[in-house]
Amino acid sequence: MNAQELIAFFMDLHRHPELGLHEFETTRKIREKLEAHGVLCVPSSLATGLTAVIQGSAPGRTIALRTDLDALPVQEETGLSYASEVPGVMHACGHDFHATVMLGAALRLQAARDRLKGCVKVIFQPAEEISEGGAAMAREDLFGDVEEFYAIHTYQPFETGTLGIKEGPVMAAPDSFSLTFTGKGTHAGQPHKGVDPIPAMCAFVLEAQTICSRTVNPFEPVVVSIAHVSAGTAWNVIPGTAFAEGTVRTLCRETRTDIRNRLERMAAHIAEAHGLQADFRWRPGPDPVINDPDLCRACASLAREMGFHVARQEDCMLGEDFSEFLRRAPGVLIRVGTGGQFPNHHPGFTADPQALERAADFFARLAMERAGLT
Repeated sequence: MNAQELIAFFMDLHRHPELGLHEFETTRKIREKLEAHGVLCVPSSLATGLTAVIQGSAPGRTIALRTDLDALPVQEETGLSYASEVPGVMHACGHDFHATVMLGAALRLQAARDRLKGCVKVIFQPAEEISEGGAAMAREDLFGDVEEFYAIHTYQPFETGTLGIKEGPVMAAPDSFSLTFTGKGTHAGQPHKGVDPIPAMCAFVLEAQTICSRTVNPFEPVVVSIAHVSAGTAWNVIPGTAFAEGTVRTLCRETRTDIRNRLERMAAHIAEAHGLQADFRWRPGPDPVINDPDLCRACASLAREMGFHVARQEDCMLGEDFSEFLRRAPGVLIRVGTGGQFPNHHPGFTADPQALERAADFFARLAMERAGLT
């Protein structure tokens, strides 16, 4: 696929976004392109997604490239001529860009397989945004021989022609939690006849922030954010329940466990003090993404050789289930500069289509050099 073909494919994916575990047409379109060029496609254990296998002409190493496919439940506000045609669904995180780049890389590898040693597996993973696809696909027998994994992600702060390559932690563990306090509803003019859960929830929201400010080493990155609080339906009725949910972002396994335990104890103690029942629930996300230092150096060297500007992306506490593959072998999550005015997950997010071809060239060459050249 040349530059114009890549752009056309990207625009088509952008017009027709699909949510996690529903990427049926996205998967079909990718499979059709791959099979038309003779690439072996192995179905995912899930209903969507697949893995392309490009076998070289001589023995060598096995390398994997990984992309995600799913969109977000966001109403697009970009004004693009190829904007989403699906109401309330948008590729607001660049997965259409990722998939197109890796499709281009797979086809380049297929065309050059006579010069390729070993094997390259290109993973088209569904359901990254809901943290379900990575774990399911990583458990497949197909990846037991993979020695290195490489993934792509768009990066709006960098312009086209820049790659973000940073060793060490680049994504956090994105855990989530919910809490329901249950008391006894009553008339707001007679609060003494009920058990009000709202003051208790207010106390929990405020106290939860002391975990970061008073119990964790200030040099250790930790985020505790409560993003949704709800209680009651009327101005003169004290409700029987109050609900809150939020997220914890950590890089350290021990801190991750400690914060969960602290939040649960805090909820129980506040509930006891207020005469309430507490239902605390924790939903673990994927592990942090930690880039291998040696592989980062190899990636950066190749990128500079190919004329890219290499920079270290800003540290962030977002999450990514690419870490599910890194349980098996080391790897690198590489940020591709795509410009744009708005960040990921914003309804105005855009990714520069002009960055597609060079990114596809980079990942194809990276896979070839890491697997081996004849």
